[in-house]
Amino acid sequence: MEKYHKIWKSKPIKELLNFSFINLDKPSGPTSFQVSDYVRNLFGLNKTSHFGTLDPKVSGVLPIAMGRACRLNDYLMHKNKTYVGIMKLHENLDQVKLKEVIKDFMGKINQMPPVKSKVRRAIREREIVSFDIIEIEDKDVLFKTEVQAGTYIRKLIHDIGEKIGGAHMLELRRTRAGFFDEGNSDFLNLYDLEKAFDEYKSGDEKKLRKILIPAEESILKVMPAIQVKEEAVKKLLMGKPLMKDDLSSEIIDAKIFAVFCEDKLIEICKGVEEGDIVGRALFVLN
Repeated sequence: MEKYHKIWKSKPIKELLNFSFINLDKPSGPTSFQVSDYVRNLFGLNKTSHFGTLDPKVSGVLPIAMGRACRLNDYLMHKNKTYVGIMKLHENLDQVKLKEVIKDFMGKINQMPPVKSKVRRAIREREIVSFDIIEIEDKDVLFKTEVQAGTYIRKLIHDIGEKIGGAHMLELRRTRAGFFDEGNSDFLNLYDLEKAFDEYKSGDEKKLRKILIPAEESILKVMPAIQVKEEAVKKLLMGKPLMKDDLSSEIIDAKIFAVFCEDKLIEICKGVEEGDIVGRALFVLN
């Protein structure tokens, strides 16, 4: 689908604004909702949404969905996250001993959400992919960790602390959420977003176009896709099941896949095997 990149990026700016994502650098202070709402008001959109909520004091990667792209959040938000932070030890501990304790928290763990969290407090299984100590200075431990979506880092640090005489989190920054990364060229802070908006209102769309990530392109980073015939599009947009005869490409073996007609996203389907029916719509772009 790389051949369609220029088509997606060159759509009329209002159309792009209503079906795209922003890879935003959330500052420490405001809530994720407040940042999302700020973006909505700035661009005069009917709706925006964030995914992968960050606590007010936590900074870093906060993807923002624009307009109709909000309906795609479930397909993009449940991806691994990477954080860099500072853990404050309550007692002096050498690095060897600390690494031994951390090993017990690698892989699948059971975690109870913090008391202040808005989710139901029940033990949930989460995976800690990596937890690396970058530097130790006195009782301050600089670390980097990759975790499954929905893992509470503050609680993870607290639980580690219970094994070593206590620890709490001093600072935390998210550096990656799925394919949204602070190292990407489209990553920007609120100040740069305002500048891009001001230039857009003055008639210069260049900066704004560079930071808007087309929803079509984003979807293809998380799921496979198939092509359908142009004559099938109208009925598919009305909710008709996807049939073998609708396809202009080979059937793929996937639980969830995107359906395109050339460069246009038509729907996202759940793969089924029901005679000639090969997919049932989960999301339809209408």
